[in-house]
Amino acid sequence: MAIIGTDTEQAANLLRAGQLVSIPTETVYGLAANAYLEEAVVSIFEAKQRPAFDPLIVHTHSIQELNKIAVNIPQRAYQLAEAFMPGPVTLILPRHPKIPLLVTSGNESVGVRIPNHPLTLSLLQQLDFPVAAPSANPFGYVSPTTAQHVEQQLGDRIPYIIDGGPCQIGIESTIINLVNNEVEILRLGGLAIEEIETVIKQPVKYVKTSSSNPKAPGMLSSHYAPRKKVLLGNIRENLKNYNPERTGILSFQNVWEQVPRNQQFILAPNGDTNEAARNLFAALRQLDSLSIDIILAELVPETGLGKAINDRLIRASF
Repeated sequence: MAIIGTDTEQAANLLRAGQLVSIPTETVYGLAANAYLEEAVVSIFEAKQRPAFDPLIVHTHSIQELNKIAVNIPQRAYQLAEAFMPGPVTLILPRHPKIPLLVTSGNESVGVRIPNHPLTLSLLQQLDFPVAAPSANPFGYVSPTTAQHVEQQLGDRIPYIIDGGPCQIGIESTIINLVNNEVEILRLGGLAIEEIETVIKQPVKYVKTSSSNPKAPGMLSSHYAPRKKVLLGNIRENLKNYNPERTGILSFQNVWEQVPRNQQFILAPNGDTNEAARNLFAALRQLDSLSIDIILAELVPETGLGKAINDRLIRASF
C-alpha cells in the first residue's frame, strides 16, 4: 500500500527515480511522473488504465518555467498566467521538443499549469523537471479530492501520496486553448469564464466536444462517472419511477423526505456553487459506496462554477 505523508523530499526522490507520486492541488489530487521521462509517463497510463489517446497536463512551479514546456508562447498566455497562476487554469500551448509526444497523445500542443498548493509547489521547486499529472483515479471514474480517495483506488499501484488535505476547489482546472491565436475553452473548470473575459477583455468561446481524439483531458462524453447509474433531471419527477429505499439523491439544496437521509447528499445548503464544486466528487463517491440502485441528480444554477459542475454531472450521467 502507498505511504501517505507530507515529506516532499521523499516524494522528489521517488520522482527523480522515475516513480509515481500522488500530489495535492487546489482542484483535485494528481498522479505525477517526470514529464521528460517517457518510461515514467508510461507508468501513469498503466496505473490509471488510461487510454493513450487522452493527453496529460504538465505541471510546473513558476511562470518562468513555462518555456521549458512550451515554445512560441503568445503574449496573451503570459497575460493569463500573470492573472491566474498559480491557480485552477491550464493553458494549451505549442509543445516544447523535450515533452514526449506520449504526454500530449501525439498533439503538437501541450497543456501547462501551475497548481496552487504549498506542498506541491515546494515539491516542484525541488525538481529540475516538470511533472505530467492527470487526476489520481482510475480512468473515467470520479476524481479524488482527498489523499484517502487516492489510497482507496490507487494505493496498491503507487509508492507515495502527499497528503495536502481536502482540495479547496474540488473540480479540475479550466483549460484554455491558445494555439494558432485561438482563445477558447476546451474544458470548463475551477476558473469561471467570466473571470477570463475580464482579463483579456473579449468574449471567450467554449468548445464543447466528445472527441475520441481530444486536444485536452476531460473532453470525452463519459467521464468523472461513478459505477452506479446517474440519472440527471427533475428529481421530483424521476423519483416517481424508483424505490426511494434503493435510491440515492444528489441535490443542490433540497432534502427529499421519502428517501433515507443517509442516501442523500446536499451539495450547497446555502446555494453557493463554489461550495457545491468542493463537495461534488466526494458526494458522488459517497453515494457510489451505498447499497442503492441509482443516483438521481439535478443541474445546479449556472452562476460562478455552476457551468463546470453541470458539465461534470452531464458527463457522469452519459
